[in-house]
Amino acid sequence: MRFVAWCILAVASAASAQQPDFSKVEIKVTHVAGGIYMLKGAGGNIGASVGEDGIVIVDDQFAPLAEKIRAALKGITDKPVRFVINTHWHFDHTGGNGYFAKQGTIIAQDHVRERLVSGGKILGMDVKPASRGELPIITFNDRLSVHLNGEDIRAIHFPHGHTDGDSVVFFTKSNVVHMGDDFVTYGFPFIDLESGGSVRGMIAACEKVISQVPADAKIIPGHGELSTVAGLKPYVAMLKDAAARVEKGIRAGKSLEDLKREKVLAGYESWGGEGKFITTDKFIETLYDDLTGRKSAGFVKHN
Repeated sequence: MRFVAWCILAVASAASAQQPDFSKVEIKVTHVAGGIYMLKGAGGNIGASVGEDGIVIVDDQFAPLAEKIRAALKGITDKPVRFVINTHWHFDHTGGNGYFAKQGTIIAQDHVRERLVSGGKILGMDVKPASRGELPIITFNDRLSVHLNGEDIRAIHFPHGHTDGDSVVFFTKSNVVHMGDDFVTYGFPFIDLESGGSVRGMIAACEKVISQVPADAKIIPGHGELSTVAGLKPYVAMLKDAAARVEKGIRAGKSLEDLKREKVLAGYESWGGEGKFITTDKFIETLYDDLTGRKSAGFVKHN
């Protein structure tokens, strides 16, 4: 996870003196269920539906990895990539759009295209607008279905979780769900307040998924190892408890520094310890800013 965090920081920062060495990244392919696979490299996990009709992938990581991703897919099938579904606008999930748009059609929720067109900020750093060839061609407001490989692939918008344009993708026949960054298995999540994210929206998205899928469904997280509904439940419990603790402190008139000093998230050290992408203090700050409205969660355009 340290490598992924460094990639995000290095690629986003125009002042970075050294770029990540993507030549060292290997794409690991895991069969999940039915015709569904998970590809791990650097950046967001990729979900892939593979069959006689071709390939549908969910997210496409960083641009320099696109050829490696295509090679990994060819290790499964020679069929073409016909569709790419972006779960949100962050470049570790959409960086390969320009490459795969030459082979298939890019699909995303409306806000994803809007943010890619305008650019914005991630972790306080400027992200330039995407080029025309990197943009989704088909967008949707609430939901969209792709019927391929005997699979009903349903992308559903869950607003204001990780960002305001999050989609959760359901592979209904294979009983697999790709959660995007509404669910990660590396520790505390990154809630992008500047892109319209919120802890309450993230909780709502996760609880809705739990209520809609069978108990034995496989869950592809935005980052981290393959999981299950049983793995998603403690994540939701953590989010609810952490938000409640911070909110209680806010109501008692405590400042952000008070909450950090008092270790308001004591007991969750393993979620935000040393080397984690989102540290405990950073997560407290995110929750505090979110619940007090101290930092705008609105649309921050690139200047």
